[in-house]
This record gives sequence, structure tokens and C-alpha cells, in this order.
Amino acid sequence: MAARTEPAPLPPARSADVVIVGAGPVGLLLAGDLARSGVDVLVLEERTEPITESRASTVHTRTMDLLAARDLLGELGPPAGGPGHFGGLRLELTAADPEHPYAGQWKAPQTSLEAVLGRRAQRHGAVVWRGCRVIDVVPGDGGDGTAEGHVDVAAVAADGRSMAVRGGFVVGCDGESSTVRAAAGFAFPGEDATKELFRADVDGIEIPNRRFERRENGLAIAARNPEGVTRVMVHVRGRRPEPRTTAPEFAEVAQAWWDVTGEDITHGRPLWVNAFGNARRQADRYRRGRVLLAGDAAHIQLPVGGQALNLGLQDAAELSWRLAAQFGEPPDDGTSTEPLGAADREELLEGYHAVRHPIGRRTLTNIAAQSELLLGGPEVDALRTVLGELLDMPPVRRHLATMISAVDTPLPPVPQPRTNRPDPARPTPVRPGTHSQSRRRHRPAAAAIPTRRKATMDLLAGKTALVTGSSRSIGRATAIRLAREGALVAVHYASNEQAADETVAAIEADGGRAFTLQAELGAPGDVHELFLGLEAGLKERTGSTDLNILVNNAGIMGGVAPEDVTPELFDRLYAVNARAPFFIVQRGLQNMPDGGRIINISSGLTRFANPQEVAYAMTKGAVDQLTLHYAKHLGPRGITVNSVGPGITRNDSPVFGIPEAVQQMGAMSVFNRVGETDDIAAVVAFLAQDEARWITGSYLDASGGTLLGGQ
Repeated sequence: MAARTEPAPLPPARSADVVIVGAGPVGLLLAGDLARSGVDVLVLEERTEPITESRASTVHTRTMDLLAARDLLGELGPPAGGPGHFGGLRLELTAADPEHPYAGQWKAPQTSLEAVLGRRAQRHGAVVWRGCRVIDVVPGDGGDGTAEGHVDVAAVAADGRSMAVRGGFVVGCDGESSTVRAAAGFAFPGEDATKELFRADVDGIEIPNRRFERRENGLAIAARNPEGVTRVMVHVRGRRPEPRTTAPEFAEVAQAWWDVTGEDITHGRPLWVNAFGNARRQADRYRRGRVLLAGDAAHIQLPVGGQALNLGLQDAAELSWRLAAQFGEPPDDGTSTEPLGAADREELLEGYHAVRHPIGRRTLTNIAAQSELLLGGPEVDALRTVLGELLDMPPVRRHLATMISAVDTPLPPVPQPRTNRPDPARPTPVRPGTHSQSRRRHRPAAAAIPTRRKATMDLLAGKTALVTGSSRSIGRATAIRLAREGALVAVHYASNEQAADETVAAIEADGGRAFTLQAELGAPGDVHELFLGLEAGLKERTGSTDLNILVNNAGIMGGVAPEDVTPELFDRLYAVNARAPFFIVQRGLQNMPDGGRIINISSGLTRFANPQEVAYAMTKGAVDQLTLHYAKHLGPRGITVNSVGPGITRNDSPVFGIPEAVQQMGAMSVFNRVGETDDIAAVVAFLAQDEARWITGSYLDASGGTLLGGQ
């Protein structure tokens, strides 16, 4: 479809499937994706012309992936590489994944990026109206926007005339002072700026280039481009930000530069001047009904190292395929030919917040740390020295580079063109409906599967999980399954670090996220040590210590005749199998939000006699009581507590290497086979999902029908 740019219209109102407010890079990437997939898109932008200054120019690895997936790198031109930093300390971002084709940090001026994304959006049929200032957003039902299937947007044209448009959905991509966010009632908690930087592009000055030069009175940065224009950035230590409704005067910038460097730049010709601070805020939700937020409308942060631009573009890419799926049928994924139902559409949209909000929170946390390192005074010098030493260690470099490059986040699919696009002339777009209480009959299309992710709907996207004893056997299979469903998994081990690392490697090879933590359960201080590691691991990856899913899997068996059970063995079994789970639950509730999941691994031996394991079975009976009583106690918080009782399940015991023994054990099941660890992991994963919200206090027999008698 030919590109088209239309002037601000007069009433009557125009309807569109999706109205995007803001024609910056974030809004334009989203518009291009949606329009390409057959969605009728209208973009409203207050500026009458595209920006001419490049506010940001740094593109990271995951964003390069997004641009490459849209075949935009050729049009954008070869981006120049360069070193990265963390709080002004040199950090080679190639450490995240040296073999990645876009490893490192790339330079792509925002002006070029915005132009390329704008041409793509209009090439696919998106309509851009410039000179339209949005003043209000009103959901069609006066509430959350779901009942009547539309949102009304009131705006003022450049000549002062009022106008209105109607969208099936409205997406606020309108920056840190977002009108959409305020009008739709999103909470925006956080902190106001306490420090301020000036930034200016200045022609006609000759000053030395400076890379994060910390001086007695503040911070100075200067870089001259090939055209002879110098970008200066300066922070005067101890000067608090002033309330601003307009950009500062160049004289104020020149004075700040003099105060910090002693250099006079007043004779220069300013091409662009602005100021920004270290404010940190994030919307409590990225979606309210049919109104969604992306980019700086959803979060504001110090624009250090280009993370703000990259974070916003990645928001748009995650939202686009989920929003495109609200219109028409996704391609068949081989599991169902039925169209997506209302519950599926709702789940896809909710998944946007679940995936992106923790990533945004993590980014804001690392930027806050960098802000202190950059703008702090002598009090941070020691910290900078220590961190500089740590950055010489490959694991530290890799961790920070991975976090900034975002290569540990899912690569969202690009919405594909639809042959069954809805009629753009209809007055109201297709309604995704509200959440259904019925269970989903199928999974969505292949377009919903991120790169390398073998699973599927990311049913646990945005969730965090702790699986004790997950370096091997059932625990390992459970950790892999939960990660495959989208959870960030803490892989606990007692002593076998190599086995735990293998679990994490298997998760990461499958496209998931995990980290290890060590604690010997049953020993003094075990639970305290476990949660120290857990909270540190969660905090650095998500910016929060929230734990959504707890799987008490770790356990030891006795394997001796009743007369040979010693008090020491009995106490050891009880300490690991019963006492530790109790206090892990008790402590874990401090981290678990309402609606969490607790799953305790019990045993079929609580229902089936084996005298060789009488003491072990007693401890697992205690776990079942833990489940029963905590389920009632936690019901008011919406937290479910359940037990899973495996039967004979293949593990690394030598007996499973004896075919005759395996055949005998398998004969005890109605399926005439022994259980596999994946069989148990599937049951645990189901209990961790929203579909299991009505099951609590239950013992789920996962023994393959052993209690029914063999064949």
C-alpha cells in the first residue's frame, strides 16, 4: 500500500483498530508491525515535523535482532560499533555473547531510526496525523475499556480545532509526560529527579573530547562528530534540578560547563539544548483494559548508555504480536485450527505486562546504580574502584553485558501478514472479550513462540520460581519445564554445583532463564542461606525479590529396613524432608505476592507400603499435612498449596539400568511402564499455572495409576 500522510482532520471522528499516540521510534515500530499484519492503524503525533536532533544513538544487541528480523538494517545503513560502559566504567558489551552477529554496542542516530521506521509504517498502510495534541482518553464503557470494545481519544489540531477518533485499542507511546498514561488513570510510582544533566549539540567550539570525566565540581562529557558538531553533557555536583516546562537556555549550559571544566563555550552556536534528570518511575501496570503503554510512557529513567531507547523498542516488539493476534486468526501451529477464543486473546494481552514489567524494573534498577556511579561525589570513588576490579572478572562482565544488551530476554516474533484481516470499514474492531473461566482448548499460533523457545504460550511469563533440589532428576525436569513456560527459575543444589550448572545450561539452551543457588538443607541456617542467595539472584535479574512459585522438591531417602533406622538417620530424614520445607514455606511467604503457588513433592509411599522406606514415608506424610493446613491458612491470599505424589520414577539409580528390574517396576503401573521425570514436571507446571487456581489442599497422585494395581 502506498505511503500516505494526512493532515489533521475535522470531525466526524475516524475509527481505527489501534490508535497509537506518539510517532517516535517506539510508536512507529509498533505501527509498522501492526499495519503489516493487516491491522488498521492511526498514529497521532503532536509535533508537526519529525525531530531533527538525535536524542539517542545507541542500539544494543537485542534491538539489532529486532531490526534485522524486520529487514531494516540495510535501509538503516551499517551501524558503527563502539565500546559500552556501566556507570562510566568501560564495559565491552560483546562479553554478553561474543559469537552473536550483533554483539556489542552499535550507533544508529535516532533521527535515522525514526525515519526508517516511519517509512516502513506508512509503506504498510499506517496513517500518521501530525499536529494532533491528545488531551483525553475515555474507555467506551467509562471503566476499563473492555465492555463496549473501544476507546475514544480527544485531541486538538494544530490550528486549535477539536477532533476525536475512536480506537479498538489505544497505545500510549507519548513519552515521559504521557497524556495517555495520566488520562487513563495509570499509577506511576517512583522517585523524582535529584540530579540534573544538561545536554547540547554545539557548533563552532574546539574542546577536548571527554568520556565520563569526573571532576571536582561535577561530570563532563564531550564528543565531536565528523560534521564538526560537539555534543556536550555536563552535571554540576550539588545543584538540584529546577522545575522546567521548556528547554534550558544555552547560557545556562555554558555556565555549567565553565563551572565544571573552566572552559568557555559561550561563543558556540547551539543546535539543540535540553536537560534531563535521574527520575525513576514505572507504571504499576502496562495495560488497563484496552489502553496500553510502551516506552517512556511506561517508565522514565536517566537516559544513560542508550537503555531507554532500547527498552522502549523492545516493549513495542513484545506488544505488537500480542496486539496483532487480537484481529483475525493467527497462522495454524499444528495443534488447532480453531480461532483464538476470548480467554486466549485476553491472556496474550496480559502477557505483555507480565513479560515486560519485570524487565523494565530490572533496567530501572541498573540505571539507578549507574546514576550513582556517574553523578555521585567522592563518596562513590571507593565503590567505583571496587567495581572496576570486579569488571576485570569475566563472569561479572558477562552478567552486566547480558543485562544491558538484553540477550537474556525473549526475542518476540514479528507479526506476519494476514490473509483474513478484518474489514477496516467496520465501526468497531474485533473484540477480544474478557477473561473466561473455562480452560483453554488449544495453544496459540507459532507466531507466538519466541526464538528457540520450544514451549509455547509463556504461560508463566514474568513469574519467578524456586525449585529446591533441582540439580537432578524430578527437580531438574521441573526447573526446565517451568522455565520453558516462561518463568525465571532459581535452581537450588546442596553440593553438586556442576549438576546445577548443567540444569541452567539446559534451560538457557531452550531459550529460558535461570540461575543457581546453594544451600545444604537440614543444616543449621539452611533456610536463611537459601533465601540470601535467592533474593540476591532475583533482585539483580528482576529488580524485585518477589517469588511467585515455590516447589519443595529436595529430599533424601532411607533405603534401610525398619529395624536398621537409627535416630541419626531418622533426624536427618526429618530435617531435610519435613522441617526444611516447613520453614522454606514460612520464610518464602515474605516474598510471595497474593496468588502465588506452593507445590510440595510428596511420595506415593504415603499411600503404598514399602517397609524399607517407612521413615522416609513418615516425613512425606508430614509434607502432606503441611500442604493441607497451609492451604486453608493461605486461601484468603489466593495462594494455592498442593502436594504431588510421584510413584516409581526413573532417576540415576543403578537399578534403572537393569531392564528386568525396570520391567517389574513398570508392571505396577496401569500403563505398564515406570514414570519419567517429565511426567512429574508436567503435573507441577500445571499446578503453577492460572488454570489450577481452583485446586488447593490436594494430593495429586502422579504414580501412573500404581495405587489402582498393575496390569
